[in-house]
Amino acid sequence: MKLTAQQQAVIHHAGGHARVAAVAGAGKTTTMAARVLYLLDSGVAPRRMLVLMFNRSAREDFQRRLAGMAPPEQPLPDVRTFHSLGHRLTQSLCRWGVLEPRRLLSADWQLERLLRQASLSVLEHERERRDAALEGERLETLAHYCALVKAEMISPEALYPRLDLDPDTDYFPAAFHEAERLLRDDGVMTYADLLYRPLRALEADGALRARVEGFLDHVIIDEYQDINAAQQRLLAILAGERADVMAVGDANQCIYEWRGAHPDTMLADFTATFGAARDYPLSITFRHGHALALAANYAIAANCRRPDQLCLAGPDNPATRVTVGQGSRALLDTLRDWQARGRGFAEACLLVRSWALSVPFQLALLQAGLPFRLSREDRFVFRLPLVQALAGYLKLARQPGLLHDPSLLLLLLSQPTTFVARERLWRLACRLAETQRWPERGDSLLTELKPLQRRTLKKRWALLCELPRLGAWPPAKLLRHVVDEVEAEKVLKRAAARRDKGEEDVRLLDVLIEQAQSVPDPDAFIELLQRPVHNRAEGVLISTVHAAKGLEWPLVAVAGINEEDFPHYSRDNPLTDERLEEERRLFYVGITRAREALQLIHDGGEHRPSRFLAECAWQDAMAVAGQLAADSPPARPLPVGSPGIARRYLEAVERSDIALEAQPQAPAAAVPASGGFFPGQRLRHAVFGEGEVAAVEGNPDDPVIDVRFLRAGRRRLMARRAPIESLDSAAP
Repeated sequence: MKLTAQQQAVIHHAGGHARVAAVAGAGKTTTMAARVLYLLDSGVAPRRMLVLMFNRSAREDFQRRLAGMAPPEQPLPDVRTFHSLGHRLTQSLCRWGVLEPRRLLSADWQLERLLRQASLSVLEHERERRDAALEGERLETLAHYCALVKAEMISPEALYPRLDLDPDTDYFPAAFHEAERLLRDDGVMTYADLLYRPLRALEADGALRARVEGFLDHVIIDEYQDINAAQQRLLAILAGERADVMAVGDANQCIYEWRGAHPDTMLADFTATFGAARDYPLSITFRHGHALALAANYAIAANCRRPDQLCLAGPDNPATRVTVGQGSRALLDTLRDWQARGRGFAEACLLVRSWALSVPFQLALLQAGLPFRLSREDRFVFRLPLVQALAGYLKLARQPGLLHDPSLLLLLLSQPTTFVARERLWRLACRLAETQRWPERGDSLLTELKPLQRRTLKKRWALLCELPRLGAWPPAKLLRHVVDEVEAEKVLKRAAARRDKGEEDVRLLDVLIEQAQSVPDPDAFIELLQRPVHNRAEGVLISTVHAAKGLEWPLVAVAGINEEDFPHYSRDNPLTDERLEEERRLFYVGITRAREALQLIHDGGEHRPSRFLAECAWQDAMAVAGQLAADSPPARPLPVGSPGIARRYLEAVERSDIALEAQPQAPAAAVPASGGFFPGQRLRHAVFGEGEVAAVEGNPDDPVIDVRFLRAGRRRLMARRAPIESLDSAAP
């Protein structure tokens, strides 16, 4: 592979700290490996060098690349993940008598059991809350919270108010302290402790720090934008005053803020920690063509916390095609066309922001008989407990005899959760299946339940007895009735410790009901939800954008690009400036996974297309890419909506012969005084200029709107009194 001038500059960096801003597909692994070999050729001893990778698979890939590029018998430096580095440090501190030895809890069930014990202990005198605390989603959120305390290196009390958690989780700080006591008493530790324990010991003892400093001359860190505070602080100790630190990454691809990462880590935080640094761009991507490179530049341009860097397509890259479609039909048509051209489905990937948004596409692929696979098999639509329960409600309406099946009754009594222990529900389900009657007052099955639990279960049993009389209803009507009767939206939001998780579960309900509207035959819809499908190696991969980071495919479709879905927000969970930037970075990561073709899919109907579709200016990007591929420049200037970025791009690829002009905007339409405002709507104010609606509050007929103005910042306006006009041609 021929190295670019930018890559050569990184490889031959003369000394001191350095930041390497590498766009998606910029060949950073090859560049880092070549940098390591250059240092070795310059006389740096392998033991004086450390390379840190984000995870085990990245480390193994880098080691293979490095070994393949190195001369035979060449000694190579240590390549580690932060966890393996922490493990080695922990072993050393244990040998020195600083830390007591502990066993690692390597299985999820071990950590879950410990957190169950901690939760029960701190809620010992609050019986009403204990069952909810033991729900799987609640324990998973507690585990995430405990790990984040250690990643951020702050007290649990200081972290808790910063997180958007349900108020019923206010025992989390106490549970953290109790879990720490249990870990200490049992002589065990979590993965987070591999960094947390040695870092706390080193920061508390200057003499101890002196024992681990000064052993390195060079440290190279991949995916630096994704490291957390604990990792950065440990790195600063190990580098000391001697080592040169080279951080490689892309602040535009920082999508793990929920795990403790921050885009500023790659930006201002690096120099604040290590001092002055030389900045190197790796701007040329070897993955996709000009159209997608331009669309990616447009997509991220509105973010404030980002490097001022363009992504440029390499001259030999494929001519990536960018299209926009609506609904699952657009995906099916694209896949059939892909197959007709002799390409395999395994070369294609469907990306979604959250798993709930994949449901209509899973069902469409099932109906069309097209093979697919999921990056997480437990997210197959028919394996989700909530979906299994909804299918069970439909089956019961069609087959009254199923009221005698205790296994089905257990499922329907437990989904959505009634906050009752499974053992108690099983005993109740067996009794109901046998007697077909609700137990008498004073029955032991009821006395061990709380009053609210008894009322909830009795109401659900009444619903189950009613369902056989509703068997002729269409599936969508029946599902809506079930959802309303069991108060599913309220229950799901209460059961989820994180607001976004509850909203995703509610969105799943909406998606299923929408899909049921297109299948009027109840038996056909039940059969569709219960098909025994497994991962097909030759099929289309379905994954979340988070799980796809670092990967690429010839054909990528990004689905569910609707307002409130992507970016994700709701009336109860409005967008902040920081969250909008994070959502925009996630969209940027999603679209830059494609090599040859990118399809952006919105739902249509009641769902308004996402602002991100307009922001990425895909039509302008395709038009400019078409001119770049033409034999001669256009006879007249090419009209584009926002020529600034495109002009910079053309200058960077040395094609200033292609002239551009600003596309005339549609006439501004007055905003109706009765409302019609929506997040993402573009406005013009007589004084403040152009802006974008961030939130709409209050009475729809007389709303207060929160607007981000380009020049005047954020303002709250009484919409009916403000001198504003819409820049969007039509409201949704």
